[in-house]
Amino acid sequence: MKLPTPELQLTPGQAGASDPYLRLQLSSNVSTAIPMEAAREVLVVPVEQITPIPNMPDCVLGLLNQRSRVFWVVDLSVMLGYSGLTSSDRQLNIIILQSGQTPLGLAVPAMQGITRFPADGIQSPIGTVAPNIAPYLRGCLPEGQEILLILDPEAIVHASVLQRQ
Repeated sequence: MKLPTPELQLTPGQAGASDPYLRLQLSSNVSTAIPMEAAREVLVVPVEQITPIPNMPDCVLGLLNQRSRVFWVVDLSVMLGYSGLTSSDRQLNIIILQSGQTPLGLAVPAMQGITRFPADGIQSPIGTVAPNIAPYLRGCLPEGQEILLILDPEAIVHASVLQRQ
């Protein structure tokens, strides 16, 4: 059975801006964005399709077999130090990233659609975010009282917590 893909809409007022990003909600007050060129696919899958693997870091949910491709799925919220997905979630929102030949599934609580903004508006995250998050960011973008965290897909895919010891 094919599950519906979440509606991905342009954020109002963003149609004339430059680079597209997939906007994600990690918690009630933390929004992130990932460059669209790194996102290969967006899926909504039943949690039962993820095969847990013992003795893995807390952020690693397990393996997913999707159309004869097998790849790791991580809880992005936990990887970045936030509270993770709830055990009551029956379906997972997963973004498939690709860095070189390495695919990685990122499970997130919510996808908010596609937004656009110029790359020159991105500021350094140093001094703005916790030091444990900074290595996974390209920068941040002030949005009024909020800060949008711009993720670095390559840094996430090649994170030390995901490498074999």
